[in-house]
Formats: sequence, C-alpha cells, structure tokens
Amino acid sequence: MLNSIVTFSAEIVSVKSLRSSNSGVKVALRKSVVRKSTPNSFALQCTANMKSGETFISETEEWAALQSHVSEIQKLHLKDLIREEARFKACNMEHNGVYVDFSRQCITEETLDLLESLAEKADLKGKIAAMFNGEHINSTEDRAVLHAALRAPKNEVIKNDGVDVVPDVHAVLNKIKGFSDLVRNGEWLGATGKPLTNVVAVGIGGSFLGPLFVHTALRTHPESASYARGRKLRFLANVDPVDVAHTLNDLDPETTLVVVVSKTFTTAETMLNARTVRAWIVANLGKDAVSKHMVAVSTNLKLVKEFGIDPNNAFAFWDWVGGRYSVTSAVGILPLALHYGFGIAEKFLAGAWDIDNHFRSAPLRENLPVMLGLLSVWNVSFMGFGQRAILPYTQALSKLAPHIQQVSMESNGKGVDVNGNRVPYATGEVDFGEPGTNGQHSFYQLIHQGRVIPCDFIGSIKSQQSVYLKGEIVSNHDELMCNFFAQADALAVGKSPVELRAEGVPDHLIPHKTFTGNRPSLSMLLPKLDAYTTGQLLAIYEHRVAVQGFVWGINSFDQWGVELGKVLATRVRTIVNSTRTDGRRVGPEDGLNISTTSLLNRYLDGKTKLLYPEPHDVFPCDLLDDQYCSTKELMGEEQEVEEEENKYS
Repeated sequence: MLNSIVTFSAEIVSVKSLRSSNSGVKVALRKSVVRKSTPNSFALQCTANMKSGETFISETEEWAALQSHVSEIQKLHLKDLIREEARFKACNMEHNGVYVDFSRQCITEETLDLLESLAEKADLKGKIAAMFNGEHINSTEDRAVLHAALRAPKNEVIKNDGVDVVPDVHAVLNKIKGFSDLVRNGEWLGATGKPLTNVVAVGIGGSFLGPLFVHTALRTHPESASYARGRKLRFLANVDPVDVAHTLNDLDPETTLVVVVSKTFTTAETMLNARTVRAWIVANLGKDAVSKHMVAVSTNLKLVKEFGIDPNNAFAFWDWVGGRYSVTSAVGILPLALHYGFGIAEKFLAGAWDIDNHFRSAPLRENLPVMLGLLSVWNVSFMGFGQRAILPYTQALSKLAPHIQQVSMESNGKGVDVNGNRVPYATGEVDFGEPGTNGQHSFYQLIHQGRVIPCDFIGSIKSQQSVYLKGEIVSNHDELMCNFFAQADALAVGKSPVELRAEGVPDHLIPHKTFTGNRPSLSMLLPKLDAYTTGQLLAIYEHRVAVQGFVWGINSFDQWGVELGKVLATRVRTIVNSTRTDGRRVGPEDGLNISTTSLLNRYLDGKTKLLYPEPHDVFPCDLLDDQYCSTKELMGEEQEVEEEENKYS
C-alpha cells in the first residue's frame, strides 16, 4: 500500500513510547538503530539545492520516528483496533455539537503521540498564531491570510500591517445588510419598477464553488427556505454559453439582479460572462437598466464604473482574502443575504467563527482541525494514501466535495516549500466525493476492493426534511444513516474467506466476495445541517488544509499553478481571432506545437464561421425561454417571409 518514501540518511530512527506518571504519555526518541539504505537521488538533489540553514520537516527525528512507526501499523488490522476501548476514547472528540470519530483510521495512541510531536517540531501553534496575527505567511505574494477576520465579531481585534481590519469587515457587512434589505423589502426596484426577486451571481473558482456549496446546504433547510420563498439564486461560472443558457433560462430580466464577482474586474471568464448577461439586460431593458440590475464585488472601482455599474454598488474585499477562502466575504455573503436574508448569513458567519476561535485557542490534541489535518499528513506522507473521498450522507451537502477540491488541491497541490525548495515527500490529496447513497452505486466498489482511499463520512442527527411512511420499519433519513454507519464498518472490518465459506459461498466466488478491510475512514456527525453548522463545517475543512500545509512547510495560500494555462489561453485566443479575421488556418508561423496546431485546425475547420469583424450578440434561444428570444424568433420568421415574398415581386 505504501508509496515509496524518501530516506534522507542511512539511519532510521525507531521510537518507543514512555509513560510518565507526571505528564502522561510522552514520546521519547531513543538512539537510532542503524539500517543501511541507498540514498535517494531525488532527495539528495532536493537537499543539495537548499540554502544554508534551511531544512525539510522530513529531515527531523520526529518525521523519521513516524516513518519507522509505519511498519508497526502495517502489522495491525482495524477489525481488532476498533475493539479497544482505551484507543476509542483517544480517537474521538467533540466541539460545540460537532462530533468526530477517527477510531477507524490506521493509527494507535502512539501514532497520535508521534503526530503531536511532529506538529510541535513544525511549530504548528506558532504558525496558527502567525496567521491570526496578520503576519504575511503568504510569502510569495507578501500577504497576510485573514479569512478568519471575515467572520470575527465586532469586538475582536485582528490586524494587517498594524491596522485592525475588523471595522472594515463590518462596514462591508453593514453595507450588505442595508442593500439586501432594500432589495428584499421591495424598496430597490428594477428599471421597470418591479421588485428584484432573482439573483444571478457571476464568478468562477472560489467566487462560485464556495457560495454554491453554502446555497445548496441551506436551500432545503426549513428556516432558510422560508426566507427565500418566491426568490431564485443562480450561479454562472463556466464560460461555456450552455452555462449562460442554463442560468438565465426562465428568468425575467425585469426582476433579475446580477452580482459580478471579480476582485480586479479583469478575470477573463467572469468578465465575458458578465458582458454576456449585460447584453441580455440591455437587449430587454435598455442600456440605462444596467445600473439598476447589476452590482459588483470588486476593488477596482474604475473598471466597475466603465462597465456601467454604479461604484456605490460595489462591495469590497481585500487582498488578504484568497479566492478559495472568500465565501465568508462579500463574494458569498452578498448573494446569500439577497436570497435568504442577512440574518441567515450572520448565523453562517457565526458558525465559521466558532471553529476559527477553537482552532486559534484549543490545545493540539483537543483541536478538531489540527487533529484532522495531522491525520491527513499521516495518510498522505507516511501511509502513501494520496486520495480522499468526501462522502456526506445528506443531499444538501452535494456541493461540499467540489468546493473542498479547490480549497484542498489548490492550496496544497505544491511541489516546493515556502523557500522554493522542491520537497522530497508527498503533499496534497486528490479529493473527490458524492453524497451517500449515490456514491455507493458509483465508486464504492473501488474503495472497498480496489485501492485504499481514506474516507470522510459526514452525517447529521436531524434531517432537514423528515419523511416517514406508514408501514416502513424506519424513516427515510434512518435508512440513509443506516448506510452511513454500515459503510464505515464494512471498510474497516471487511469479510474474510473463512466467513464466506461458513456462509456457503462457492469456492470460485470467494476471491471476488472477499473484502480485505483495514481501510481507513473517519465519521463526522452534526446535530443538524443549518446555517450555523454549515459555517462550522466550512471552517473545519479550511483550517484542516492549513494544518497540512503548515506541517509540510508549503505555502497553502498562493496558486501559481493556475497561471500558465491562463497565459497560454490568451495566446491561443489571439491566434483564433487572427485566423478567423484573416480567413486562414493555423500555421508554423503561429509558434504552436504540431499537436496543438492540428487540434486547432480541426476545431476551426469544423466550426460554423463567425464573422468576428462584424460581431453580434448570440443567445442560445432554443434553451432560453424569455421575451428577448421570442422577439428574435418572431423577427427571424418575419424576415423569412419577407425574403420569400421578394422572390416573387
């Protein structure tokens, strides 16, 4: 199961747990047992390029102790470990209603001790404090990382460059409250005097995935749904015109408010979509309607004004907020407040802050995000499990996995440490997921009998929508949760050939029906899924990701890996425009490789020719059912009739 793990010296340090009557269980590193090994060339190359005084966490005795500990864990099986009561008590924790059981992880109490020692060596508490103190821990962009300040109460003091940012945060929140109240109360009207009951949020990446996750979590909660009755909230992210069609379908431009989310107001996909939706509004309501039907979340007031949006209707956020961490800024709070009311948005923020404060202050072994982050480090860097399945047993969390994909993979998908040295150990996880029980009929086959993938099972005690049919032995939610409990045990315990033979399974089927078990998971149980617990869940995953990065010594808050593709796309865009404008094919003079040249020409040859020198607005009217499309279709029919009549005149 193990991936190859880099060895930095000829010595592997073994560990021994020592118990002290004064301080409980402590881990002491004893003198190493020498074991010859061939130096790894990649590891040597990594260390050779490091500057004097710089070291990897993997060069420490604490890391080596965990490496040595792996062989001990491989001798054990979860079917036995989960029977140990003392171990179970050490492997579950609760904070303010959120209960987590990680007794089905491939760990012992000693593993937890060793991980705590590693965290101390990595100065995890110091790095957490540095984040909350506003130090510029995003070193490559020279920025603080203060998304926690977005949900801080008014009486908190969180500084960036010596200035308390909390008053600025609450100034924006107050502005959101005022504006959302005006819109929801019918005091802010559209260009034709109608109330604005539909909201379209235009953004991509963190400006889309985070708000969509929260909206999906809240839309079926009775309280939230009651405040959103008669309203629609949609998100437009993909530059594919089909997404425009799906988003605008059946919306009335007279009652639609558009929120354009772009910090710089230059994001290519977002601004093209924004211009497309603006054309839809202008075609139906006229140019002057833009200022009534479009607002912005941006800091570039100049471009906001040039776009046609009143700068007074721009809502700020700051460079110390990363995109994937921005859902608790105006990016998410504005559309959520417009749809559900500011009171629901406040509860969401309060839940997130509850975990923020816990993360900042709780001791390592009592800290939920810390322990979950350390377990992920253990699984990725020591056990060789490079994937994680996020499996919520509530349909309302169907968009959690896509959001955490970005939060985790964009944050920790790094190959160098904070100093720019290439790391010689595995970092990051491949995250994916699907709500239960849908996932059980999709990819659980691989999880049970294929590769080992640690799983996060997430359930709630109380359902958002309770259904109990007469004559059924359990409610619908009970049926769902029975699978939640059973799947974790099935992965841990498995089923042996001996058990199968005892059941009379034919010999030729036994290999196919054998479950090895010993597959790690954790179970998270929420009291219910509402705005508050959704905020808690968000912050748990955000800080869990940060813990991993802090231990690995990487920068979890930049994202240079997304830049190159954007740059190349700009170049390709220029070439596509040139070929269409000049009526030519892509050639060697365009400087692309043979493969891309061939693909582009195949695409362009098969594409309906668009006359770029004479542009016109195109909407997919076969999907859109609105007045604009109906008018165009009618005009088209009249033109066809006129052309037909001209043939005979």
